[in-house]
Amino acid sequence: MQICSVCSEHTPKYKCPACKIRYCSLGCYKQHKDTCLPAEPPAQIDPEASASFSSETWSVEDLLHEEDIVDKVPLERLKLLGESKELKELLINPHLRRLLRCIDSADSKDIAMKAAMQEPLFVEFSDRCLKIVENGSQIDTQ
Repeated sequence: MQICSVCSEHTPKYKCPACKIRYCSLGCYKQHKDTCLPAEPPAQIDPEASASFSSETWSVEDLLHEEDIVDKVPLERLKLLGESKELKELLINPHLRRLLRCIDSADSKDIAMKAAMQEPLFVEFSDRCLKIVENGSQIDTQ
C-alpha cells in the first residue's frame, strides 16, 4: 500500500502531473507545489495554436477516484466531446478559449467557474457539453 509522498500519513489519491509523486490532499499538493521538480521540462506550446490534448500528462485515474465523485461520465461519452462539430465551432471563439484557459489555470477553480457561468457564451458551451455526455449518442460529429 502506498503512502502520501508529502505527509507520509495517508493513502495518496492524486499524482502530480509534473513530477509524478503521489499525494493525498489539497493541503499536501499546496505544500508540494512550491518544491516540485518536474521530471522533464515542459514543452513550449502555443495555447492559441494547440487544439489537441495530450493524454500523456494526465490519466482519468489521476483526475477522478470513485470515492471522490458522485457522477462519473464514461470515457466513451467524454470522447464524443472531441468529435462534436458544434463544440469545435464554439471553440473557434477566442473569448471562450480565454475563459477556458482562465478556469484551467485558476487556483480556485470553483470561483473561476462561477465567474465564467455569468458569460452567456460559456453557459452555451457548458450546456452543449452536458447534452453530449448525457445523451451519449451525439450525431453532430464530423
